[in-house]
Amino acid sequence: MIDAYEDPGTPDHRGGARYLWWLVARQPWRCAAGAMFGSVWMVLLAATPYLMSRAIDDGLEPGDMGALAVWSGALFAVGAFNSWLSIMRHRTMTRVRMDANFRTVKVVVAQAVRLGSSLSRQMGAGEVVTIGVGDVQTISQSLTVVGPGVGAVVAYLVVAVLLVSVSELIAVVVLLGIPVIVLLVGPLLGRLQGSETEYRERQGVLTARIGDLAGGLRVLAGLGGKGLVAGAFRGDSQRLREQGYRVGAVTSWVQALGMGLPALFLAVVTWLAARLAAQGDITVGELVSVYGYVAVLVGPVSFWVECGYQLSRGVVCARRVVGFLRLEPMPDTGTRDAPAEPSVLHDPESGVRILPGRLTALVAEHPADVTTVLDRLARYVPSNATWGGVRLEDIALLQIREHILLADHEADLFAGALRELIGSAGSDLRGAGQCRYAAPPRGATSHDAPAAAEQHDAAPLKALQAAAAEDIIQSLPNGLDTPMDAQARNLSGGQRQRIRLARALLANPHILLTVEPTSALDAHTEAKVAARLREARQGRTTVVTTTSPLVLDHTDTVHYLKDGKVAASGPHHELLDTTPGYRALVARDTEEVLG
Repeated sequence: MIDAYEDPGTPDHRGGARYLWWLVARQPWRCAAGAMFGSVWMVLLAATPYLMSRAIDDGLEPGDMGALAVWSGALFAVGAFNSWLSIMRHRTMTRVRMDANFRTVKVVVAQAVRLGSSLSRQMGAGEVVTIGVGDVQTISQSLTVVGPGVGAVVAYLVVAVLLVSVSELIAVVVLLGIPVIVLLVGPLLGRLQGSETEYRERQGVLTARIGDLAGGLRVLAGLGGKGLVAGAFRGDSQRLREQGYRVGAVTSWVQALGMGLPALFLAVVTWLAARLAAQGDITVGELVSVYGYVAVLVGPVSFWVECGYQLSRGVVCARRVVGFLRLEPMPDTGTRDAPAEPSVLHDPESGVRILPGRLTALVAEHPADVTTVLDRLARYVPSNATWGGVRLEDIALLQIREHILLADHEADLFAGALRELIGSAGSDLRGAGQCRYAAPPRGATSHDAPAAAEQHDAAPLKALQAAAAEDIIQSLPNGLDTPMDAQARNLSGGQRQRIRLARALLANPHILLTVEPTSALDAHTEAKVAARLREARQGRTTVVTTTSPLVLDHTDTVHYLKDGKVAASGPHHELLDTTPGYRALVARDTEEVLG
């Protein structure tokens, strides 16, 4: 099974079927073992009727107890061995499916990281979630065809040979009848694939709408649009349900025919064999063996139908994965170097100018206006923003990411120790996690361990102190080593916000752009964060989006935006005296009309 740190390889994204074959080709020996176990297991199932017929004809009918005991013993030994083979088959195929599952997860995650900020502009978050959760599972399940699917073909051929030795007529009926059953089910599989594709597309749309609705619920409520979006969601949900019914109807027919037609065929062949036995053309033992052979064939036929069903769904989901893997990140056209010294960040579209080495605030009636400005200043969207007089798009993207950090107050927090959550003791995020596992300096002894640990913790603790988060560490049972849930759900909203801020401060970028870093904090904590943020970022460029007077009181410059444009700029107290709209927004003065 694939190792967590193993390279998953380069996936074949020329089509859904080719991707599935790539998953098989990445683990050829395991798939071959699954096919071998499946084939031998099914062949021995077919051998059981033969052994039973010999026990009847050679032992039971002539009254030869020795022969009966020998054939009965062989029957028991084959059954016991086949039980072991069944366990090995199941175990091997489980490994095959898990390898495909983990490998697909790894290539999807790697592609998401590769796309970076361009991902959200090419595919919705809901679609990515659906791929990572539903499609991956379906794709791995479809690889069942390499085990029982291959075994079903081998067992069919073996049974056909055995039936020829009993009766050519019965062999012809079986050889022609089984393909007819498969052909009858085949068109339904094509219809199922079409219905499954449409269902899958609607599911992605609905998942994306759920994410949009949950993420913007507060804004929608404020704008009075919650009912409109909820109505659209209900409509999408009903259409998805109706499509699900159509998929279920086709699936029920596939499964019903997959089980019903083989059973009906078994009855026809048994009737034909009984007539031949009554006429003396075959023995009683051969009659029993024919019944057993055909009964055994019900399993392979059901496997074929099931594998066809799973393979059909797997191809649909693989196409979605392949479509995601085909996406390309936005090309980096920048070739110039970043400014060698602190320089002005300028957004011509809004008129915002960020002076180097200062704490600047952006205030707007609509929060989306200031976050859009930060997206442009961090080069997450195309714009004419400049840095030191040079367009950001002309500067190499890697250098922009090294110097400019956009810290969102809702950024993801991954599960793990708190120490790993906020980063290492290095000066930037590229060294995150390295210090924790680094070997002690040459010549160091065990007595140096406490001092080394204290030095190692200094930077994270300093960042946590700057974010007024030292009380969080004190309340946790193991301090920095306390494990955090995904998204740090074992912390409160305000604690999570301070952890995000501490992580950004620990990165210590030349330019820090923060989105509402104190929106979830009480007034007392917010005041501490504002004062400490200014001290921690002394001499470095920092931008905050906020409407909190406690934060604004510590800033050097405030840009007040109206309709996405700078309406006024200056110190906080100056704007309070000269700009009524700013004063009404910041002071929460609802009696004044916003200017």
